[in-house]
Amino acid sequence: MHYQSTLCLLICCGLLLACEPSGNQQSASETTPVRQVTNQLPVQDFIFGDDKPFPQCHASNLLRLDDGNFLVVWFGGTREKDDDVGIWLSRGRPGKWTDPEEVAKLRDVPHWNPVLFQPENGPVHLYFKVGSEIDHWETWLMTSSDGGASWSEASELVPGDEGGRGPVRSKPVVLSNGDWLAPASHEDNRVWTTFVDRSTDQGKSWEAGEYLTLDREEVPGEGVIQPTLWESEPGKVHMLIRSSGGQICRSDSEDYGKTWTPIYNTRLPNPNTGIDVTQFEDGTLALAYNRDDENWGARAPLSIALSDDNGRSWPRVLDIETGVPDDEFSYPSIISFGDTIAVSYTWQRQKIAFWMGTRDQIPASNIAFQARDDS
Repeated sequence: MHYQSTLCLLICCGLLLACEPSGNQQSASETTPVRQVTNQLPVQDFIFGDDKPFPQCHASNLLRLDDGNFLVVWFGGTREKDDDVGIWLSRGRPGKWTDPEEVAKLRDVPHWNPVLFQPENGPVHLYFKVGSEIDHWETWLMTSSDGGASWSEASELVPGDEGGRGPVRSKPVVLSNGDWLAPASHEDNRVWTTFVDRSTDQGKSWEAGEYLTLDREEVPGEGVIQPTLWESEPGKVHMLIRSSGGQICRSDSEDYGKTWTPIYNTRLPNPNTGIDVTQFEDGTLALAYNRDDENWGARAPLSIALSDDNGRSWPRVLDIETGVPDDEFSYPSIISFGDTIAVSYTWQRQKIAFWMGTRDQIPASNIAFQARDDS
């Protein structure tokens, strides 16, 4: 069970001030953090309050609509892997979110890892997984032409497929040649592998790429899953990947994601939990990640880092949640528009939190390659 910190967040003059945890910190059951919503950035909010229709929630995903509102989806139920877990949605903006609505529950088995995606001038796509075991889950798809107010019937992305096709946690990208590329992975008896799924017909059909090459001596444990993608120049596609080796991994492609370099370590610490990348129009990258370097380690703090050299260095970092090692602020979904960054993430498995600020509010810092210091 995870516990909260007494993190007290104040929004003042557009600056986010986070109080560092003290040695006599209270647990989650003893205190509730302050979320003050203002019209200034940065802003931090919860998508819903304590009166929610599910005990636990996790793995949110975020999309900004043309009208400036956001769609946020997640899975919720008694606990992850329980049969009552379904896919839930809220729409709105800080301080004004709709009540959680269950939008997908196909049968009485767990649902997982929803992903929102909207191609230019197209409907909203909602991908999600269904299955009792991750090794054999299926990928399903629903679409909405009215900003998430109503949804199509669910259909299997690749009929009969088990193991998961399409996006596993992060959004597809539309490449400069028009192809859709979905960051995908497969988990089979705790052996993890990464690949990309490609559609050349705007999502009507998909072709799975080859598994990327991984030296399992370099990455001990389960392996790599849940990549996140960007294209730096036409045809040059890159991925950062969650790994069991205590670091974020990476691979690069020169041919629109058809072939990839062997997977290599980046030195960015990560405790084997979800990561996500967004790219600004000028090529600047923003990465949301936890920065402990122990496999299955601490999911606090949760940080945003910026890179202006295609991910080689990350000189600007902000911890948007701090906490203590038993806290969980995890599985971020990050998007950018203009100079603004928005992030949704798991907050203690009890709520879905939302942070929004400008990239100018991510300060210069040398902590990107440093694991959390608990001294």
